[in-house]
Amino acid sequence: MNKQESKYFNTASLMDEALLLLLEEKDYDRITVKEICKKAGVNRTTFYLHYEGMNDLLEETAAMINERFKESLSAVPSGDPSKVVLTSEQYLRPYLDFIRKNRRAYKVIHEKEHLFHSQKVFNSFYETIFSPALSHFGVTEKEKKYVFAFYTQGTVAIIGKWLEDNCREEIEFIIELIMRHTMAYRQEKK
Repeated sequence: MNKQESKYFNTASLMDEALLLLLEEKDYDRITVKEICKKAGVNRTTFYLHYEGMNDLLEETAAMINERFKESLSAVPSGDPSKVVLTSEQYLRPYLDFIRKNRRAYKVIHEKEHLFHSQKVFNSFYETIFSPALSHFGVTEKEKKYVFAFYTQGTVAIIGKWLEDNCREEIEFIIELIMRHTMAYRQEKK
């Protein structure tokens, strides 16, 4: 990365962090470009060199958060394929911990899903987590896309309700709910 790219990336990171800090204080729709610039220590011209508007910044910030989330999952071991599960506390706990820590941003992302295409995050885990688990449980290739859609949309709906309640319920409760109601608990193959 050359000096110019580094400076551009650093400035963008400052604005991402400024948005996250402001989201802790107020609703997204009440945050202004002026506030972002003040918090990031940049001027409005710099903001508009990077983004067309607030939604562009929000989209970039969501991508940054999702990258951080993926990095947090690197601690989740990928085990023996014969012992794979569709989901477990092992997978859900870091995900839900991360969402709780970033709940203001995730609430905005959930409310404005059309801007962020949250399904892409799940899709990025398809080959490493979901597809092997679905195969393990005897789901055919033809069925996989439907079962995957059911699982991910059910999980997103539960998490959306949890976010609406400001993540008040304990993570253990949400894990149990997701596992029980999306039928994702471990079942032995017959």
